[in-house]
Amino acid sequence: MRIVDIPIDKIYIPAAKRKTLNEEKVLPLAEDILENGMETPVYVRAGKGRYVLQEGLHRVEAIKLLGENIIEAHIVQAKKF
Repeated sequence: MRIVDIPIDKIYIPAAKRKTLNEEKVLPLAEDILENGMETPVYVRAGKGRYVLQEGLHRVEAIKLLGENIIEAHIVQAKKF
C-alpha cells in the first residue's frame, strides 16, 4: 500500500467519526508531529470528488492545527457487503 499526499480540505469526516474526537489529545499530538513528523499516515477511501476518513481523526485535526494543507494518507478500498 503506497502513501500519497492529499489536500486536507478534500477529506470528509463522517458525523459518527467526528463524535469520537477527544480535543485534549490534539495539541500534544500536534506537538509530537512537529518534533518527530507524522509516523503513521491516515486511512481514507475515495468518494465522489473527495476522500472519506476511515482512520486518523486526531492526526487530521493535529495537522490542521499546525496550519498544514496536505496530509499523508493510505487510500483503502471500501468494504463491500
